[in-house]
Amino acid sequence: MSDQITAQAPRAQVNLAGLTKNDYRGLPSTLCQGCGHNSIASQIIAAAYELNLVPENVVKFSGIGCSSKSPTYFLSRSFGFNGLHGRMPSLATGALFGDHTVHGIGVSGDGDSASIGMGQFKHMIRRNVPMVYIVENNGVYGLTKGQFSATAERGLQLKKQGTNPYLPIDIAWEALVSNASFVARSFAGDPKQAKELIKAAMTHNGIAVLDIISPCVTFNNEDSAMHSYAWGKDHEVALHDLAFVPKADEIMVDYEDGEIREVTMHDGSQIILKKLERDYDPTQRANAMQILEEANRKQWLLTGLIFYDPNPANLLEQYDLPDEALNRLSSDRLRPSRESIDTINSLMF
Repeated sequence: MSDQITAQAPRAQVNLAGLTKNDYRGLPSTLCQGCGHNSIASQIIAAAYELNLVPENVVKFSGIGCSSKSPTYFLSRSFGFNGLHGRMPSLATGALFGDHTVHGIGVSGDGDSASIGMGQFKHMIRRNVPMVYIVENNGVYGLTKGQFSATAERGLQLKKQGTNPYLPIDIAWEALVSNASFVARSFAGDPKQAKELIKAAMTHNGIAVLDIISPCVTFNNEDSAMHSYAWGKDHEVALHDLAFVPKADEIMVDYEDGEIREVTMHDGSQIILKKLERDYDPTQRANAMQILEEANRKQWLLTGLIFYDPNPANLLEQYDLPDEALNRLSSDRLRPSRESIDTINSLMF
């Protein structure tokens, strides 16, 4: 009898949903190699896997632009809608009313949200639609060959575009003044922080706006450009060390000695913040506006959880929606009865 042991291929590790990380991937990216958008897609995959989300319970939304191609590259088993330029918010609002049981993830860009879609971006925020809203911010219109976007810094010089004469729009600031209940900023070159913020955003009970600086390696990656990898790495100022602790996990902090702040989210999970250079409370909107103004004045790339409302009332909670999704109700349950219509008509005429 042979003592030879037959080697077996290692079994893929599964999460609590019984899924492997491959179950959360999408199609191969067609974006430029090194594009920050690809890094963000990777962190969305990691976050969804670690949170044990079932991809079929997630719906993805996007508009137009390089950023809006990103949903193709993650969660291929999820439903997805690619809408018109700047119109992703209205599409997402309608879809989430149609099925309030799913998790919404919207991916947009600085052109899609800060230019043609600014009106929809602001109104979606003030209504507090419960979804993750990621802006992949690179300061250029990469899909149309690198023109300045509304977030490009004044004085930026780009090949064949000249010098930008206009002040930039600050996505995080716009979200704050529109009363967003969750505002964060990250940098595609800081994947650990981006992943933890995405995980926190996915469990938030309202609109969660993430402004992620995502360098365009083709049109806007000069070392002096504020949306480049080199500038971001040299100028990033993190508000805190950040970790997300799911509700089911034991809370353990493995940071070095320092002040720790725990922020409890609506579902009982927690964000663990370790103080770095300042004592910062992310639950105070006035503090958030002050640090953003300071960062813009000093030309810092300020990253981290900027603002968080632990008790938001989201849009869907304001309506008497049934437990069952509207898109699963039969027509006889959706339409008013003939008797009710006759009653209404008799009162009107």
